[in-house]
Amino acid sequence: MSSLERRLQLLLDVGRYDRIAKEAERSGRSVAAVIREAIDLRFPDDEVDVRMAAAQRLLDLTAAPGAAPGEDPSDLKAAYTREIERKLAAP
Repeated sequence: MSSLERRLQLLLDVGRYDRIAKEAERSGRSVAAVIREAIDLRFPDDEVDVRMAAAQRLLDLTAAPGAAPGEDPSDLKAAYTREIERKLAAP
């Protein structure tokens, strides 16, 4: 069973429809899928925003803290640990 529950009738001018249809053909998707993606990009779900922010924070925690050539793995591990602890302690 599909999670799509609402039907929508949408009238478009020729130029808009042609742009959507061209993208649908290029990407191998339906016109409806392209329109749903456009809606999601313009009006993102708050839950998605929260997850994306959490993922970005995780990536920020693992960013290389001043890694320079010649640092051995134990130095890098210690630097990562200090950086993660510093960021976790921040408000």
